[in-house]
Amino acid sequence: MARLILFNKPFEVLSQFTDAKSPSPRATLSDFIDVPGVYPAGRLDRDSEGLLLLTDDGRLQARIADPKFKLPKTYLVQVEGEPDEAALAALRKGVMLKDGMTRPAEVSRIDPPDLWPRNPPVRFRKSVPDCWIELTIREGRNRQVRRMTAAVGHPTLRLVRWRIGDWALDGIAPGEWREIAVTGRLS
Repeated sequence: MARLILFNKPFEVLSQFTDAKSPSPRATLSDFIDVPGVYPAGRLDRDSEGLLLLTDDGRLQARIADPKFKLPKTYLVQVEGEPDEAALAALRKGVMLKDGMTRPAEVSRIDPPDLWPRNPPVRFRKSVPDCWIELTIREGRNRQVRRMTAAVGHPTLRLVRWRIGDWALDGIAPGEWREIAVTGRLS
């Protein structure tokens, strides 16, 4: 049976087990997970937080990470400014990035979520408002969510991946992980 680990990746942790090429050591998955034979199914940038799935099953790993399967990924995103309906509509329709048009996203403004504090905290500026959105995409380009929010005039300040398919961070603190049974097909 395949192993599947749900990990709440903290801010500034690399989505890999080693960082041999860096002149100054950076935090990696090996600082948190001591399970032989598991590998990340997809990536989460060093400056992003939240759900990272790891498995020892190559086919499951490909199914989770490959955009052709359109597995939904939901992010809680703190953005600079307050997006109006036109900005949200643009995200829903898809936005043009340097590498082409994005697929339509599901997006809505949300109340600030009850999340753990980030270390270091997001810089607060009294003169610049911010707000939170929930954004679900079905592809996974490099830094896509950040590029999408910037394209509609609202740069990302904090990015937390909350859900991938049916798997969510519910009850998993930063730096913690939980192993779950893999059942049924993926969403």
